[in-house]
Amino acid sequence: MAEAQQQRLAAQLLQRIQDGTYPPGSDFPSYRSVAAEFGAGNGSAYRAVQMLRKAGHLEGQPRSRLTVRDAPGMRTLADPDAPWPYGRGETERSRPRASDDLAARLRCEPHTQVSCERVELLDPDGRPAMLVTSWWRGRRREHVAVRISTSLHWVTRDEAHLLGVAAESPALLVDRTRLDAAGLVVEVADLVLPADRWAVGS
Repeated sequence: MAEAQQQRLAAQLLQRIQDGTYPPGSDFPSYRSVAAEFGAGNGSAYRAVQMLRKAGHLEGQPRSRLTVRDAPGMRTLADPDAPWPYGRGETERSRPRASDDLAARLRCEPHTQVSCERVELLDPDGRPAMLVTSWWRGRRREHVAVRISTSLHWVTRDEAHLLGVAAESPALLVDRTRLDAAGLVVEVADLVLPADRWAVGS
């Protein structure tokens, strides 16, 4: 319940930034002021404000005066298969069994054990830029071709925490399939990119 309240409060505060109530360069209200105005607890208000700071809407240090940052410019992901030129944040690795959907993408039997890696890719200033989750069978192999498709995606609670955005906010979901010289699938991946920061090149 507390986490849901924090997400709702962060979304309300973000709306005020976007509609100009809190214009770029202005002082952002203290978390105590936010708590009083919205009838929230100090802890929930603090965490909601920090979500906005982590997402890049505010600048300054925690527990100090924050200011509203200029809106981040839209960037275009021209090549979803290119190496990421900046830093990496959290990386999680696991060995799950393939669901029916994942097995269809990897062209393997359902419940086959696969390797999974989820990586948080960072902007040059260290803020989360996107999440990339990859799956493959056996050892990781080289690819010579790639297929890309893009769809709309609603950020899950887990993704929201890592990306520093509100849960259920819109994102672009890039489905990337890597193929070997024989046209066989060697790896599939989901790239989750916040829709207010990214476009995907054709």
